Parts: sequence; C-alpha cells; structure tokens
Amino acid sequence: AHDPDVPRRPHVTWVDPLACGDQPAHRQGAERVDHALQGAELPLRRRRECDEHERVRPGRQLPLPRRGPLGVVEDRADVPHAVGEVERVEGVRIDLDDRSDVPLEDPATFAMVRTTRTLGCFQIESPGQRELIGKLAPTEFDDLIIDISLFRPGPVKSDMIRPFLEARHGWSRPQFLHDRLVPALAETEGVVVFHEQMLRIIAETTGATLAQADEVRRTMGSPEGQARIEEWWRPAAAARGYPSEDVDRIWAVLAAFASFGFCKAHAAAFAMPTYQSAWLKAHHPAAFLAGVLTHDPGMYPKRLLLEEARSLGVSILGVDVNASTGEYRIERAPVPGSPPEDPDLPDGSGWGIRLSLADVKGMSEGEIARVVAGAPYDSLADFWQRARVSRPVVERLVLVGAFDSVHGTGAGSGGPGLGHRGRLTRRDLLLHVAELDRWSRAAGGGRPRGRSRRADPPAWAAGGPGAQQVRTSTVTPVASQLTLDLGDSPQLGEGVGLPEMTIPDQVSAELEILGLDASRHVMEFYAPMLEALGVTRSADLLSVRSNAEILAAGVKVATQTPPIRSGRRVVFLTVDDSTGPVDATFFEDAQGPYAATIFHSWLLLVRGTVRRAGDRGVSVLASGAWELSTLWDAWQRGGIEAVHAALDEADDLARARDAAHQQPEGHRVLVHASGFRQSPWADTRPAGTGVEPPRKLWHSSPGSSGH
Repeated sequence: AHDPDVPRRPHVTWVDPLACGDQPAHRQGAERVDHALQGAELPLRRRRECDEHERVRPGRQLPLPRRGPLGVVEDRADVPHAVGEVERVEGVRIDLDDRSDVPLEDPATFAMVRTTRTLGCFQIESPGQRELIGKLAPTEFDDLIIDISLFRPGPVKSDMIRPFLEARHGWSRPQFLHDRLVPALAETEGVVVFHEQMLRIIAETTGATLAQADEVRRTMGSPEGQARIEEWWRPAAAARGYPSEDVDRIWAVLAAFASFGFCKAHAAAFAMPTYQSAWLKAHHPAAFLAGVLTHDPGMYPKRLLLEEARSLGVSILGVDVNASTGEYRIERAPVPGSPPEDPDLPDGSGWGIRLSLADVKGMSEGEIARVVAGAPYDSLADFWQRARVSRPVVERLVLVGAFDSVHGTGAGSGGPGLGHRGRLTRRDLLLHVAELDRWSRAAGGGRPRGRSRRADPPAWAAGGPGAQQVRTSTVTPVASQLTLDLGDSPQLGEGVGLPEMTIPDQVSAELEILGLDASRHVMEFYAPMLEALGVTRSADLLSVRSNAEILAAGVKVATQTPPIRSGRRVVFLTVDDSTGPVDATFFEDAQGPYAATIFHSWLLLVRGTVRRAGDRGVSVLASGAWELSTLWDAWQRGGIEAVHAALDEADDLARARDAAHQQPEGHRVLVHASGFRQSPWADTRPAGTGVEPPRKLWHSSPGSSGH
C-alpha cells in the first residue's frame, strides 16, 4: 500500500523488461539497482505490449544490459574495428568480455589511464575528465565507476568532487552528513555520488522504503515538485530525531543532487566500455587508434589522434593507392618509430597506421571501392585506366603522395627544391594526369570531371591568418608536347626538371585535401620563434610548479562552453603542440579581450597560470591568447623584440575592442529547478553533433560561438 505521507507521482504501469522488446538501458539499470537494494517487488519499465500486471518477482536476478546508456555501448564501432585489426595482422582473437583475455585488474591499463593520455578512450577523453582522472588516479574498476559518476551535474553542483578527492588522498577526514548516514556514504568518502545513496538518505531520514524514496527523487526534478518534497521531508526528518542544522545541511545536498546523477549500475554500464577501450589502447595502441580514426566517435579531430599515435611511437603511413583502403588499417612499420619516454605509456613502435582513402576530399564510396578492388597498380596510367576515378580526385591523390611509392616522387625521395632531369616529381605526375585526361576525352572514354581543383583556396592558403608559414602552392599544369589520338595511352617518361613540392607545400596539400597534417606537424615550422619565446610544451607541463605563469602554443583542436555552477560562461580551449594537448580555461573575466582570437583563429599562443592537483592533474588558467601567424610575421621582420612588441600591440587593441563592447552588469542567467545557475551562452548539446564546414580542423561545441 502507498504511504499517504509520501507525495505520489502520476500513475505509471511498469513491466518486466525481459518480457518485452528493447528498452533504454538507463531505465533498466536505475530500476534494477533499486530492486537489488530493496529486495522486494519493484516496477521496472513502462508498459508496451505486455500484460500490465506483469512484475519482477522478488529476488529475481537481471543481467547487465548489453547496450549501455543511450545505446552507446554496442554502437561504438571503433572497438570491434580495433579487435578485428589485431586478429587480421597478429592472428590473435580477443574477447573483451572474457576476463581471462581482458582482466579487470590489469596494471598496465590503469597505469596508462593515470597518465591522463586517454584520447580516444570512451568517457574519459574530454579536458575535464582528463583533469579529474589525473586527480583521482584510478587503481581499480570501481574507481572508474566513481569517476564517471562524479563527472555529472549533481556532484559538480553540490560541490562533491573536491571533498571526495581530499578525503580519498588523505588530505582531509571524510565529512559525513550525519553519523546515521555513514553506511550509505562510506564507499564514497562521505559524499553523495550515486542515486542509490540519495535513496538511502531519504529512506533513513524519513522511514520511507527505497521504492518510495525513488518516487521522491523523481518528483524533485521540477521546482513545484521540489517545494512539495521539502514541505514533506523536513518534518519527517525532524520526527526521526535529526536536529534542524543537520536537516538544513542534508536538504542542501539532496536539493543540489536532485535528478542530475547516476545510479551505480548506470555508471558501471559506462565504465565497462571505458575500461575496454583503455585496455585496447594500453596493449594495442596502433589498432585502437586505427579504430577511432576510422569511426571517429570522439570529440577531437583526427589530426590530434594522429599526433597521439606518433607520440606513442606509431608511424603514420601516407595515402597509397596500393595500400590504402576505405578504413584506417595497421601495418608493420618499415622504419620503427621512437617509443614514448614515459614507461606507463604503451609502446607502439614497430607499428604503423595507414591513412584512409575516405579522407580524400571529393572521393566517393564507389571510387574508393574501385581503387581497392583494382590494386595493385604499376603506374599512374594503369590506375587511370582501371580505377576510373575523376580527374580532380586523381590530382588530389597525386598532391598527397598516393603515387609516391609507385613512381618514387615526393620530397622524401630526393629532397625538395629544384628538379633534376630524369627524376620524376609530383608536378610531373600532375602533367601526366592532364595528358591522360586529354587522351581519354579524345578517345571517347571521358570520365566525370568533378569540381575543378582551382576552386577558391581556404583562407589560410590565400593570404589569411596562418598563411605565412604553411601555404598551398597552386600548381598550374604546363603545356607539354601534343599527344596524337592514335589509340595508344600516354606514357610517363623522364622528369622534365620541374621542382618537387617543398615540405611546407606538402603539409599544406595534406591539410586542404585530407584535413590532416600527416607527414609532419604544423607547429614544427614555428619552432625557432617558440623556442625564443620560452614556450612550455605539453610534454613538459608536469615538471612546472603550480601557479607558475607560462606560454603555450599549438593548433586549436577544440573549444567548449559547458554549463557551470556559477552561471558564468567559461570557455575550455584545447591546443595541440605536437607533444600532446594543452587544456586552457578562459573564465568570463578573461574572455572579453581574447574571445575573437579564441573562436576565430587556428594557430594560437596562450598565456596562463598552471594549476596542479595531484600527481597528474594539470591545467592552465588562461589570461591571454594571440594569433600565432601575426607573431610569425613580426619574427620574420625583427626577431624576438618585434614579437614582444606585437604581443603588446595586440593586447592593447584587444582591450580597447572589449571596452567598446562591454556588457552592462547583471546579464541574464538561467536558473534550473535544482538551483543550478547557467550562462545562456553555455553549450548543452553533446560534443560533435553540430554541423561543421568541410575540412574544419578543430572541434567546437555547438555553444562555442559557432566556430
């Protein structure tokens, strides 16, 4: 019978999920945990097609859902891809669900996670999660469950992360809300992390059952419901002997946590694929990153994941018409890379990741299928006749070096600069493409023309920001001798002395055509200026003392503007400097003068103060940002003195612009039912769901000013 003193929610009929079709696992997990705690009859799901009187019998064991919350567990195609690559190349079949294959207490996996080098790993790759992982320092599977549950609005909103970490590491004693609540909060150092703990608190303070406590929790999701619950709960807690000061403190936690947390089974459903992806990265880094690159499920651009692979010793193998497919695949590296210096990181040296044809701009699935089916090719002419790829795509393949292994072209084969007669270059191959196209049309065997490759170049390649260092070289085919249409295809002879593309030319072509700087990192071209400025690299951040001011530089890879407890806007910026990501946080008081640079620039210099928490927790509290290409112009004109002058000039201009557009005090703030304050500019959509222009080289959350 329903307790008349417990507020009742609208009637919903629930039935056994095993008797019906699929149901989202977050619902199954939440109700299953309540059932396990109460040990009594508990409704489980909304009625669909089953008898409305069906219910779960007391003591019945329900299996963990195969699909994780929101269906993400089974939908992650990167993990099966990685497992398949390991079996294809090494002949080893891995069953991620077999504890003899993948034990849950693997030391190498947790050592890798503690380094915070978790790019690509499910749930723990975001800047905030990487910082929390560094502070938490997980050593067992339950730690991942707690980590995932802590990184939720409920614990963040009720300020539970800081006291949990301080108590976990012995920096302070656990602070329990009340002595009678110790059994409910002991596993999480006295803080509320899971829904089950909230239910046990409600049950203990009011005498309600756990099933009734869950109804109470759900009712607290609206302002009206929260007011009704408070009116009922306070007298009930006082009647159970709780003093008024304890009642106030406990209610503050309950109101803040409300419905914005995880039940433990829900968190465990997330933690399992988190651990499995981390295990794959720790033991098979090349295959794991090949899977992530192929299926692109994460929040970072592919170019950052390529740099992550390089840092682990994995070689990046370019697009090749005889080796590339529509997926990223692993190969034995012809020249092993350098293993990482940190012994806790996986060693991927000896392995390479072959770039995919799917990243070539304008290349259709049908063209990819014909290229793969027809391989191998012994010449560009052979490829032209059998693969039947449009001329613009063939030219792009030439520019990114897809025929280098066939004809020995590319800057690495003979050095960039002036050509030598007899040595072929990529420019010679472009002339040959023009001859083949002219011959095909004359013979009546024309093919789709596609869009001209002489379309308007991107801003960075046409004199815009960033063009000073890495610039696309517009290759104009030069008329060669006429080819008579006698039914014979043109043959590629010796090179005519055209210069090979320089390394900056090649990197620019890769960025425009693939969206990746595959052959080398863009930041390498700015190394002299950055060294003179004393820029701190990502790999060296752990050696910097807390509160030290530093300069960091890199390619922008992500901007996020999530909701935070204060209701003010915060911008999380991640840049990649070729040794790893640097995470910088711009709070509202520092955003004004630099917002335009943060959102509109690609290459950035960032000033900030290092924040340390724990052995591995490190981030940068940012106080300034500048466009790197402008500083490079100054460096070329007058060296380091001119760079410092350009920094001061940019600062003055940014502050003047900000003063002219200053917002009045008291700007609008959104207030949630639970009291959570949120900036109206905060991003509330998942990462990666926004529509982005082609070849955008960074991720921006939908709330990041659209850039």
